[in-house]
Amino acid sequence: MNKTILLGRLTKSPEIKFSQANNVKIATFSLAVNRKYTKKGEESQADFFNIITFSKLADFVEKFLNQGTQVCISGRLQTRNYEDKNGIRRYVTEVIAEEIDFADSYTKLEGNTDNTQETVSNNLNEKNTQEDFISNGDDLPF
Repeated sequence: MNKTILLGRLTKSPEIKFSQANNVKIATFSLAVNRKYTKKGEESQADFFNIITFSKLADFVEKFLNQGTQVCISGRLQTRNYEDKNGIRRYVTEVIAEEIDFADSYTKLEGNTDNTQETVSNNLNEKNTQEDFISNGDDLPF
């Protein structure tokens, strides 16, 4: 099984490209994830992961994510290789995102002044909410 879950902040705004073969939108960005433990006397450290999204998820990333946004990403690890300009084989490991959820507080998202909050809220409301489970009579898992 190849499953990766990361919680972190974007280090810069996503870059948008289109594939040459079939013109699919691709969004790439780096995610800084704080390490859980630090040595005494040292500052907390972070790991930086390269994230790639495609098609509709890339549209979502382009529209709603920017530098500093905290997100939870689930996806898979992928390794690829290529030859650089000097003919040296390079290997790259990336996370292919399959799901992205906001992890910032609602008030932080609410601070947007360009009406994106209304759109973000509408997109988030498409998923089942706690109220949906209660109204359906299903037991909550907590």
